Amino acid sequence: MTARPRVAVVGDVLLDRDVEGTVTRFAPDAPVPVVDVTRVRLSPGGAGLAALLCARDADVVLVAPFADDEAGRELRDRLAGVTLVPLGHAGPTRRKSRVRSGGQSLVRVDDGGPGTPAGLTPRDVERVRAALAGCAAVLVADYGGGVTRDLVLRHVLREAARHVPLVWDPHPRGGRPVPGAALVTPNLAEAAQAARELPGPVVGDDSGAPAVAEVLRDAWDAQTVAVTAGERGAYVALRADDATLDAAPVRHVAADRVGGTDPCGAGDRFAATVTERLARGDAAVAAVREGVRAASAWVAAGGAAAFRETAAADVGATDRAADRAEGPLREGLPETLEQVGARLRAGGTLVATSGCFDLLHAGHVSLLDGARGLGDHLVVLVNSDRSVRRLKGPERPVVPLEDRLRVLAGLGSVDAAIVLEDDDPSSAIAALRPDVWVKGGDYAVPELPEAPVVRSWGGRVVTLPYLDGRSTTGLVRQLRQPRQLHQPRADDGLRPVPFAARAAGPAPHRTGPTDRTTLRRTS
Repeated sequence: MTARPRVAVVGDVLLDRDVEGTVTRFAPDAPVPVVDVTRVRLSPGGAGLAALLCARDADVVLVAPFADDEAGRELRDRLAGVTLVPLGHAGPTRRKSRVRSGGQSLVRVDDGGPGTPAGLTPRDVERVRAALAGCAAVLVADYGGGVTRDLVLRHVLREAARHVPLVWDPHPRGGRPVPGAALVTPNLAEAAQAARELPGPVVGDDSGAPAVAEVLRDAWDAQTVAVTAGERGAYVALRADDATLDAAPVRHVAADRVGGTDPCGAGDRFAATVTERLARGDAAVAAVREGVRAASAWVAAGGAAAFRETAAADVGATDRAADRAEGPLREGLPETLEQVGARLRAGGTLVATSGCFDLLHAGHVSLLDGARGLGDHLVVLVNSDRSVRRLKGPERPVVPLEDRLRVLAGLGSVDAAIVLEDDDPSSAIAALRPDVWVKGGDYAVPELPEAPVVRSWGGRVVTLPYLDGRSTTGLVRQLRQPRQLHQPRADDGLRPVPFAARAAGPAPHRTGPTDRTTLRRTS
């Protein structure tokens, strides 16, 4: 497997705060719903999200302003898998709080900022230069906080663009891309607005995407501009010396038709992928093609909301075998699914599976052994207690989540057991990105809803048969029914006492130290 490149992400970080709740009434003083909060989920946003996405396939250094406040410390903790080059931050940490109920967004509240770099010293500038110099590519993730308007940082980025591929993901409130950028990646709305602000004739919006890409390539003095257009893919404007003689200077990279309704974060997924591909030496069009594929898979898997869900799950459910130096989860250090997947894929073929694993039995062990035999590392996504109740009924699980995780982590075939909050594993799979996805049972692969997600990056889907007669449901049914443990002979004068009768009667007399059957004489 090829070595992981090192990339730098430079930009504005913010803290995403997702508030979930239930609405059963309206406020008495205003016609607004009252949200009873059931969960608050925190995750890095802006350049922080871009860094986590890059960390899927690369070693990442993040250059960004960080405020010295509680939210800033929360951000640092949640970026533990990324090397940080923190800069001074003007004002409190920028936060975006989304309030949702029943799958519907109710309101978004923004606070903090402005977030511009503050108090940059010559030492800070040298640290940034050193970080960029050791990277194979640089991604500028502009979120309008002011990093790309800082003149000193712009000078450093312009220097970097002369030596390594620099990808610039622009923002309407941000600075203009520095000259010489290898690739600038505005979406169609951003590109149209930028083109309208240029002197000269106004360029059209939708129908003029190729023309907009060409105009911006020249105006920004970029090597390539890729205007992303959602389900239509991207329009790539190359310099004349980069376009072949038999091809137009603007290429259209089509997107696959996928399900999913939340495109939030697809631009970050696109930019992170093209940066990683350029770091590996891909040409611009090839990198954009991979970026479009990754963005389509991102939307199909549920978008940023699904990513935040998996990242906020208790992926700190650690590998309890402390002697596994190469284990995917280190004690006390929470990692996102993307970080776990990236680290394990660097060490060989990553296999993953999912399930409730309630009352672990021989069928489970056989499945896990078979799955591990398909690769070098095995990650098990374990349904949470709430998910098991939704899937199996209110009386399940029999074994609570923490115990199920401990048992699985103790198996030699399992490298990590990670909590899965969703009933459908597709979004978690998209974050983990295994090389092989294993499903137990007699499913036909086309019937599995997660199969298209796995195949979107070239992964394989494998089904392994269950052992006959082994199921947790069957075990639970047997345990909850009164049953005879021993069938006495007709002439021995003994009859078995069911468990229910044992609970009500006096303590039984044991007939011997190894006799586990409780008997009572009937004479």
